[in-house]
Amino acid sequence: QVQLVESGGGLVQAGGSLRLSCAASGRTFSTYGMGWFRQAPGSEREFVAAISASGSSTDYADSVKGRFTISRDNTKNAVYLQMNSLKPEDTAVYYCATTRRLYAIPRKWDYDYWGQGTQVTVSS
Repeated sequence: QVQLVESGGGLVQAGGSLRLSCAASGRTFSTYGMGWFRQAPGSEREFVAAISASGSSTDYADSVKGRFTISRDNTKNAVYLQMNSLKPEDTAVYYCATTRRLYAIPRKWDYDYWGQGTQVTVSS
């Protein structure tokens, strides 16, 4: 059974930083792509960032490019999202997810397992 557990969310002022972590189990972690998505109240879940199985390739939503960085440590079965220069519009529940594909995939329907999410709130 694949399990994904996010941590690191919280309340931060605009301009601040947070680092989200996602611990994975139940799958050969180094052979699957990973992604971060977010969902704000009343909105659909949207793509934030993705990373390939090897970590050599990444992809970002335009809204977070230059501010967020996705990374992974295949020795620890973990993926991270470093979020800098946070804005109030970044407020959402953030989810990590895993895909059977090797590549950095921005499409949420390609992901087959999801974590339960961690709340990020950015105050103005």
